[in-house]
Amino acid sequence: MSTHDQHVPPSEAGRQSDTGQHDHAGHHHMEHDHAHHAGHGEGAAHGHGGTVSWGMAAQATLHCLTGCAIGEVLGMVIGTALGWPNLPTIALAVALAFFFGYALTMRGVLKAGLTLRAAFKVALAADTVSIAIMEILDNGVMLIVPGAMHAGLASPLFWGALAFAFLVAFVLTTPINRWMISRGKGHAVVHQYHH
Repeated sequence: MSTHDQHVPPSEAGRQSDTGQHDHAGHHHMEHDHAHHAGHGEGAAHGHGGTVSWGMAAQATLHCLTGCAIGEVLGMVIGTALGWPNLPTIALAVALAFFFGYALTMRGVLKAGLTLRAAFKVALAADTVSIAIMEILDNGVMLIVPGAMHAGLASPLFWGALAFAFLVAFVLTTPINRWMISRGKGHAVVHQYHH
């Protein structure tokens, strides 16, 4: 083959060079895009980071408080109606609070297609710490308020103390839930099943 046959015109060589550079730049850009999206995916997998709003935390707390309140009221009403001492009444209220708290969460995630066992595991991870804190707070308030535990069901003192106990539990548990959700724990584990 002659030297002339091997010769490539300068203009053609320039176009080939430009195309090669362009292809390389495009490939680099695609790699950057993939890395960028992967970074976002990794961040999402680790929870909400530091962007959890107070509204989100309050909603999660209210969800837990609803189950707690149902169980707590039912336990207090049963214990008070039967004239039980403080300890068994509180024990019943706490047990029912956990039961109804877990039940509300499980109902939501079961709708997303989880099995009963999987839903129970999600509820344990999502609500245990929150419910435990609420129960300590609201039962503590009921014990501190003079006469509240021994007031009859018809007494405004009983219901007023119970309402105040729930308010204290909500206010003090909300920042704890916000901290937990920001780290992908607590109620953060159920968010993926609500969408």
